[in-house]
Amino acid sequence: MTKHPRIWLWSIMLVPWLSLPFLGKKSIRRFFAASLFITLLIRLESYIAEKRKWWWFYERLFPKARGETPLLWGQYLIGSMWILKYTYGHFLKYLVVNFFTDLFFIFPFSSFLKKLGVFSYVRLSRPQVMIIFLVKSLLLYGFQFIKENVTSADGIRLKGKN
Repeated sequence: MTKHPRIWLWSIMLVPWLSLPFLGKKSIRRFFAASLFITLLIRLESYIAEKRKWWWFYERLFPKARGETPLLWGQYLIGSMWILKYTYGHFLKYLVVNFFTDLFFIFPFSSFLKKLGVFSYVRLSRPQVMIIFLVKSLLLYGFQFIKENVTSADGIRLKGKN
């Protein structure tokens, strides 16, 4: 397809950041912690995936960085904030949007990355990856829910309860 997959990797990482000004400061402040949480969790997952050969990245942006780096610090971090902005508070809508976003990543987008010679699934089937993505989406929503409903003004207490 192309002899320059690193250009695509740079694009995957940097283009989502161009949308950040349109997200709005309020939304960034509100959803950044949950997005960072899921990004770091996926970073941890990448160690497990590498050891168990769930998937493999053939191309990296930086020699010592993990292959997931462009996806994590581009699409996942910024994309999570966008999804939360438009769906948080409407759990069913959130699940539907996440389902179709994950479906897009798992099927056409990962096939595109495979054609580029960047990435391929090894020991996990796509339905198994879909289940992993579902769990991560529940963790993202759960983190945001806890963040918004637990305050630490007088210790930990539920919002609305004195």
